[in-house]
Amino acid sequence: MFRNEVVERRKWLDDQEFLDLLGVTNLIPGPNSTEMTIHIGLRRAGWMGFLVAGTCFILPAMGIVLLLAWLYVRFGAYPQAGWLLAGVQPIVIAIVLQALWGLGRKAVKGYLTGLAGLAALVAYFLGFHPILILAVCGCLVMVIENAHLLKKVNLTSICLSTGGFALASAISTPFSLGLLFLTFLKIGAVLYGSGYVLLAFLHADFVARLGWLTEKQLLEAIAIGQVTPGPVFTSATFIGYLLGGIPGAILSTVGIFLPSFIFVALSSTWISRMRNSPWLASLLDGVNVASLGLMAGVSWQLARSSLISPQSFLLLLIAGILLLKYNVNTTWLILAGGLAGYLFRLG
Repeated sequence: MFRNEVVERRKWLDDQEFLDLLGVTNLIPGPNSTEMTIHIGLRRAGWMGFLVAGTCFILPAMGIVLLLAWLYVRFGAYPQAGWLLAGVQPIVIAIVLQALWGLGRKAVKGYLTGLAGLAALVAYFLGFHPILILAVCGCLVMVIENAHLLKKVNLTSICLSTGGFALASAISTPFSLGLLFLTFLKIGAVLYGSGYVLLAFLHADFVARLGWLTEKQLLEAIAIGQVTPGPVFTSATFIGYLLGGIPGAILSTVGIFLPSFIFVALSSTWISRMRNSPWLASLLDGVNVASLGLMAGVSWQLARSSLISPQSFLLLLIAGILLLKYNVNTTWLILAGGLAGYLFRLG
């Protein structure tokens, strides 16, 4: 869609410029679609375009999610709404599994990246924090793939202490708007890969560490982010409203998207130098495949809490077939899942 609009239709960029920007958005943390928009705005109209493009890309999605969050808080406790959401949850699991399959075929480029992804999955189930998993896997793949460029690799210098990074036990922490903002700011600053990797970070922070959300609420937040136009990261708006009303929604949205503006501003000056760096390329390989390991771990956990009836397994199977064989639009699938949940309730 971006290429059709800004390269072919409006001719704001040529193909080489477009590919350069696309490559950079894969090398910096944050939501790729949002960062691509900000980059294009900066190229087209300078710093004013930088602000206008990013803001106009985020605000419509934020507004829609905010409305749905209000409806959820107002009606979510009703039995009918509960069955609607129960129908949506298996669809979300299918969407994430499809993304995992599609991304995995591109990210696993050999034995090294395959082992890194498996190690990330094991580390996740052992309770290590996603940030540590991404950092270690990315650095190890980078060092091993570029070992021939080094005269001597001191492995002890890349070993990290894990004592402070294990996940805290699920003891609820008192809610505060400041901690909400900082948590989303941290996620926006370190999250690599698909927007679906957001699942792992949200689960680690809001379900396991802080105890502010249940797994059911987390799935519903991701469903809202997926069914609405714009980046999946607007799930932060939903979670913020759920926890802290309008102020929470605003702070959460600003927190998770602010790093994207900062990273685009910083990276725009060294795009050409990043393109041909073997170190950055291999670091990205390791981070991407570790992201998939995290996605797989969280998908398993969420599936265990969501697939609790024959109807939910049936919805998962049907959604999987429609996605893999017919590439049905995910928005229609989620709406159909909600309708199916309601019909099951009527039956």
